[in-house]
Amino acid sequence: MEYGKWELFIPPGQDGYPPVPHGSKLKVVIRAQNGELLYRISPWARYVVRDEGKVNYDWVHWNPPQSYIHKHPSPKRLKSLRIYESHVGIASPEGKVASYKNFTYNVLPRIKDLGYNCVQLMAIMEHAYYASFGYQVTSFFAASSRYGTPDDLKEMIDVAHSMGITVLLDVVHSHASKNSEDGLNKFDGTDSCFFHSGPKGTHQLWDSRLFDYANWEVLRFLLSNLRMWIEDYRFDGFRFDGVTSMLYHHHGIGTGFSGDYNEYFGLHVDEDALCYLMLANHMVNFLHPECITIAEDVSGMPALCRPVAEGGGGFDYRLAMAIPDKWIQIIKELKDEDWNMGNIVHTLTNRRYEEKYIAYAESHDQALVGDKTLAFRLMDAEMYTNMSVLSPLTPVIDRGIQLHKMIRLITHALGGESYLNFMGNEFGHPEWLDFPRKGNNESYHYARRQFNLTEDHLLRYRFLNTFDRDMNKLEERFGWLASPPAFVSEKHESNKVIAFERAGLIFIFNFHPYQSYVDYRVGIETPGKYQILLDSDAAEYGGHQRLDHSTEYFSEEYPHNYRPNSLMQSNLQTTFSQLPRRCHKHHIEVYIPSRVAIVLQNMDIPK
Repeated sequence: MEYGKWELFIPPGQDGYPPVPHGSKLKVVIRAQNGELLYRISPWARYVVRDEGKVNYDWVHWNPPQSYIHKHPSPKRLKSLRIYESHVGIASPEGKVASYKNFTYNVLPRIKDLGYNCVQLMAIMEHAYYASFGYQVTSFFAASSRYGTPDDLKEMIDVAHSMGITVLLDVVHSHASKNSEDGLNKFDGTDSCFFHSGPKGTHQLWDSRLFDYANWEVLRFLLSNLRMWIEDYRFDGFRFDGVTSMLYHHHGIGTGFSGDYNEYFGLHVDEDALCYLMLANHMVNFLHPECITIAEDVSGMPALCRPVAEGGGGFDYRLAMAIPDKWIQIIKELKDEDWNMGNIVHTLTNRRYEEKYIAYAESHDQALVGDKTLAFRLMDAEMYTNMSVLSPLTPVIDRGIQLHKMIRLITHALGGESYLNFMGNEFGHPEWLDFPRKGNNESYHYARRQFNLTEDHLLRYRFLNTFDRDMNKLEERFGWLASPPAFVSEKHESNKVIAFERAGLIFIFNFHPYQSYVDYRVGIETPGKYQILLDSDAAEYGGHQRLDHSTEYFSEEYPHNYRPNSLMQSNLQTTFSQLPRRCHKHHIEVYIPSRVAIVLQNMDIPK
């Protein structure tokens, strides 16, 4: 055959059945150039398993008499993506590797109830080392057998589709495991079969192999891999991991990105990898235009999320990776009184024009051992002793609960055109995430998600869980993620107040640790009668119930902060010299308690 390919046809037996029965263990035997016989797993193996007590995986022929048949169509392409980043293996309170079945029947209903319309699945491509979080892939065409069978995964995706949930695969085409007997490394006895030869083919930090994207057969392998996940399993798109490492010969190691265009164009750009990403996006978009692709790129490569026809990378979204870093930096280094409102707004709105960003306050990166989630940074050791409603509400727990809600809402509403949350973080999951390994005596204690904490009405986790659900449901009603970027009318440093409008709603945040404001003037575009839709201070969210939700706020034709209308507050400290030169005509006056976020709706506008 062309391109060095070969095929072997084995006819059916006399009984008409396939000569290789379903469940048979197979090996590819290759005679290397030096005459050595190499026993390998097929790079295209669909199912590999590791027997108990063994180190390496075996290739198992997967050809059941009756494969799973998908019953439900894929959801239509979403305008507002609310992504629940998930890992099947840890999706249970029990200390074990959870299954596809568990995720199907216990976790998907929870995701649906929380208002997320997309699930992003990590660690599906088979990986020998569980603690790699799925990022050291050994078998690219095999769904991980530690959670169940390929048909179990197909059923899980089908059930998600029946709920209207889009399913994305966290695809790892940036590197591969160094395993040889059950991986791609040294498949033919050389170090250059799929990868660059020599030092260029090894990632210094990840200790993994780097693909040779100039090799046609490597391109065929990776592109067919994408098609397989879409066409066989019905995935609705991909989140491409490690894009920064692919884009540059330096792989982002020891390199900072300031936004200077010299950082993005030059000999340090890996043009072969960039062309592969463009080709992959073109193929996916051409064959399956309903599919979504996301780039995990920290560098800010221009036009990465513009169409290939425009010379762009072809991705639909990119991760706004500066946002979680900013929240961590603020919480670690600054007192509450020193939070910079302008810097927060800048970080949340600093994105390339007409490129879509996925905003998130934290992802799996912050949950891993060695780091801390926002909840754990805010409340730390007191989460062990003071999260019960039967115990006094300490200042630490109170601060943590209120800021946790505010940080997530402002990130959701201001930070991008999509929103992402890692499983469990919505309710402030305690502690960290650590997979079983020698360093922790192979313990599963931290490799689980304690969803049961939200079901205990004596624990305060349910407050955060309920707020997250209602925040998503509100976005589902008004679609601010699919709306044009917000107009920020106020970022007041001394008052610690941020106000902006998006999707016809008014968002007001008072980050001040102790100062509340009565009759606070807020500039608005559209005059009318306003009422509270969401209040982080409500009792069901663990708040202090300082706002009366029956209150009606009427606008006044008084220009304020670039808006023709406004809502006002009598003890506002701003002087007229501090006001912007161009103001709005109308305002409304609202009461904003300390550490509270509120969302207002104009009730005079037809729903």
